[in-house]
Amino acid sequence: MPAPALPGAAPAHVLPVIVLAQWAGTSLWFAVNAVMPELQRDWGLGSAAVGALTSAVQLGFIMGTLVFAVLSVADRFSPRWVFLACAVAGAACNALGAHVAGSLEALLVLRFATGFFLAGIYPVGMKIAASWYPQGLGAALGWLVGALVLGTASPHLLRALGTDWPWQQVMDVVSLLALGGGLLLAATVPDGPHLPRAARLQWRALGALWTHRPVRASAFGYFGHMWELYTFWVLVPAIVGTRLAGAPASAAAFAVIALGTLGCVAGGLLVRHVGSARVANVQLAASGLCCLLAPWMLHAPDLVFALWLAVWGTTVVGDSPQFSTLTAQNAPREAVGSLLTLVNSIGFAVSIVSIQLFAMLAARFDLATLLPWLAVGPVLGLWMMRGLERLR
Repeated sequence: MPAPALPGAAPAHVLPVIVLAQWAGTSLWFAVNAVMPELQRDWGLGSAAVGALTSAVQLGFIMGTLVFAVLSVADRFSPRWVFLACAVAGAACNALGAHVAGSLEALLVLRFATGFFLAGIYPVGMKIAASWYPQGLGAALGWLVGALVLGTASPHLLRALGTDWPWQQVMDVVSLLALGGGLLLAATVPDGPHLPRAARLQWRALGALWTHRPVRASAFGYFGHMWELYTFWVLVPAIVGTRLAGAPASAAAFAVIALGTLGCVAGGLLVRHVGSARVANVQLAASGLCCLLAPWMLHAPDLVFALWLAVWGTTVVGDSPQFSTLTAQNAPREAVGSLLTLVNSIGFAVSIVSIQLFAMLAARFDLATLLPWLAVGPVLGLWMMRGLERLR
């Protein structure tokens, strides 16, 4: 006879559905990046357009997280209905970008709006998970950030599978994925028994970034990680494009980015044995080393080149859930939500600077010259994280 379920225990389907919905919803993030060659050809866009369009999503996400936090949207309303509403709105903005926007300026506005509504998908999805799984934060975030990574990579897979599709159709399928994920979650996952009730954003909590050493260490480790992460994802098509073209290049870009899911999930499982700080440090050091090896790896034999990209794709994001875990664990109890919001907002602002800078420099310098400079972030992050294991 099976053991009776504990009061408030999560049904077996809850975590898989949240992960699936998170994957589907966050596929909106890089929808345009997967079709950039066709978009540049049809609209006559320059190479800097990819940086501008990606940064527009990042900026929208920053604004969205701040607005959602200040207005306590996910506290005033059921998080699953917030998730659904933002999935519907984000899918609509993405589809409008494919069929209505006729200029780069209009598309930038719609990508900003898509990023804004992603703030009601990615963080709210984590809140829903926390309402069902209050224990094992590092492992749970590993699954959810892994779903974000897979969602980010998915448009590249769609581009590879639909080689004969016009780029607008790829965008439409991404929109349908996001819509389906929102409907699935709203229909099958009720609000959890441990739904966290966060206060409004506490701006004074920012002071802990400077005055509380463990918080400062994990926050600046995260900032260094964000300098590298999204810029690397933007540059992945160009990196694989040095060896492949067409559908094989899109498939390879998907594989490189999707491998980050493995890094997130495996890191979450290792946390139980070695702790979040060690997992974050090892993965940050590994991805930083991949940056520095770029001038040699770009000209290495195919097998070595593939292994290098596989390691980089796995480790570049595997540390992300553990930085969030460390910040949540080290923050003052009354300011956890505020600090996480502020740290995430600053981290995405760092990513905008990095994306814009590298997109501009890519027109003047080759990848062998550019890629090692991504290591600036990991080096800074490791410097700030030093001693955190001992402090804990």
